[in-house]
Amino acid sequence: RSCNPPVGNLATGRTPVTLTTCGQNSTELYCSYPDQNLLHPASHGCGQPRCTKCNAKQPDNSHLPADMTDDFFANPVSWWQSAQGVHREEIRLDFETEFYLTHVIAVFKSPRPAAMVLERSQDYGQTWRPYKYFSVNCTATFGLQDDLTEEGSMCTSRYSDAVPCTRGEVIYRALTPSNRIEDPYSPEAQDLLKLTNLRLLLLKRQECPCHGLGLVEKPQRFAHYAIYDLIIRGSCFCNGHAEECELANRTGDMENVVHGKCVCRHNTAGDHCEKCAPLYNDQPWKPGDGKTGAPNECKKCRCHNHADSCHFDLSVWLASGKRSGGVCDNCKHNTEGHRCQRCKPGYYRDRGKAMSSAEVCKPCSCQPMGSANATFSRSWRCHPKTGFCYCKPGVAGPNCDRCLMGYWGFGENGCRPCDCARDCDQHTGNCFNGYDNEPFFNIPIGGRIPDLVQTPSNESEDEWKWNDHEQGFSALRHPEKCVCKEKVLGSVTDFCQMKYAYVIKARILSAHDKGTHAEVVVKVKKVLKSSKVKIARSNRSIYPESWTNRGCTCPILNPGTDYLIAGQEDSRTGKLLVNMNSLVKPWKAHLGKQVADILRMGCK
Repeated sequence: RSCNPPVGNLATGRTPVTLTTCGQNSTELYCSYPDQNLLHPASHGCGQPRCTKCNAKQPDNSHLPADMTDDFFANPVSWWQSAQGVHREEIRLDFETEFYLTHVIAVFKSPRPAAMVLERSQDYGQTWRPYKYFSVNCTATFGLQDDLTEEGSMCTSRYSDAVPCTRGEVIYRALTPSNRIEDPYSPEAQDLLKLTNLRLLLLKRQECPCHGLGLVEKPQRFAHYAIYDLIIRGSCFCNGHAEECELANRTGDMENVVHGKCVCRHNTAGDHCEKCAPLYNDQPWKPGDGKTGAPNECKKCRCHNHADSCHFDLSVWLASGKRSGGVCDNCKHNTEGHRCQRCKPGYYRDRGKAMSSAEVCKPCSCQPMGSANATFSRSWRCHPKTGFCYCKPGVAGPNCDRCLMGYWGFGENGCRPCDCARDCDQHTGNCFNGYDNEPFFNIPIGGRIPDLVQTPSNESEDEWKWNDHEQGFSALRHPEKCVCKEKVLGSVTDFCQMKYAYVIKARILSAHDKGTHAEVVVKVKKVLKSSKVKIARSNRSIYPESWTNRGCTCPILNPGTDYLIAGQEDSRTGKLLVNMNSLVKPWKAHLGKQVADILRMGCK
């Protein structure tokens, strides 16, 4: 639920600032009429004025600004008093941070002012706006209607009468029936209730009516403002995300002080819970909803334990359909990405460890001389998912540390092709003359494909295996040796005459030697045409009918690449077939549209 801190007296423990104080420079003699409550019950009228001295430097005779905000129960007759003869006085209370105001009560010792303004600042005193005007005559003084006759007016005469001459009250309520607010954390509520400074401008003194009854004292000795108590009720401002507050900067730590720093809940942070905690920026920050009670908690970013903070990104938020907008900051443990979800260049993911493990990314172990930097991305040293290195021409092995069969002379430029009918010595380039040293491949269609790359006896078989422990092969692994004559997209008539059973957009995931046949695993992304074999947008296998004797599929199907594939099917076994009559082209949007148009309009 949304939270509300308790309301207290914001003036407690804070000292107002005034323009003047009686007895600042020297001792002043002043007079005032006694509190009516202290007179003998049988007496009538004003009573005799009492005169005494004021000196700001003498504790027993001083009436300082702090006396307005002391404990009025412990010190009921302490008060602040202005210098004599002033007409315009200012009382200002500066807060160390933002607070919410509910109401203000000023209890005057002198007669209440004939004109007064209560103002607030929300920018630490740079600009001021009025809360309320107070005047005996609102129209004559401020040009405003009196709220006694026009409800909701900014001015009132309710608290400007000279009587009572002492202990007259001035009251301001921030929330009244005329300006009700349903949600206390809405922008409208904040504009009204939030403040950093409060100011009372006392603009015009007025005399007590008792002055006309045979006054013997000098009139100027009554000419001052005096206030017993200034009570400012309010609370710390927490946007609905805290229900208690603690000490903020420069605030005295004493009993009953309303502190300004919120103890935040709902995964929020800041002095006023005005932002999300460092790792909880997956959705935009919102204040608590004071109307419905919804807490509007901040949501944790998915950083897989690889980041200590994240930030909200509007473009990511909109792209996700307003579900997730968190971007992790400074990913650790050699990870990167919006969610620290992939390994940095030069590292690959250890599938044996959880994504949240600090050791999930292992460094690539590529032979510097045999590995290439230009494949896919210049910064990748090995495949980020498998750890296989990208080899220079003619180089083989997961770490690119030897020549392919049929190549020799491992060096800075890779390996050179053997000038032989078959294989040659990898160090000298000398051809092997007999069949004892090197097998000769003559593979019939449907025959078993032997392991084409020999594994040296001092290395484990597993280093050469793909994720499912079957031999991987494709043009990606043998870039120099895969040369296939492939079909081109000709005219509409040519395309239609082929009577393709299926046309799909698919990403090549991996290729495998199954002994008697090859199998290529693809992820189907779009189905432009299908026949008897049902094709879903998911992972499935397609089956090449042709290979080269260097271990490549024809047409060439490189893992990690999207292709437009059009071919035949074997409805009896439910297999999708690929052969040299199939159309296999790297996917381009315009190519897909062209084929889709042909299928829709051309082939009847």
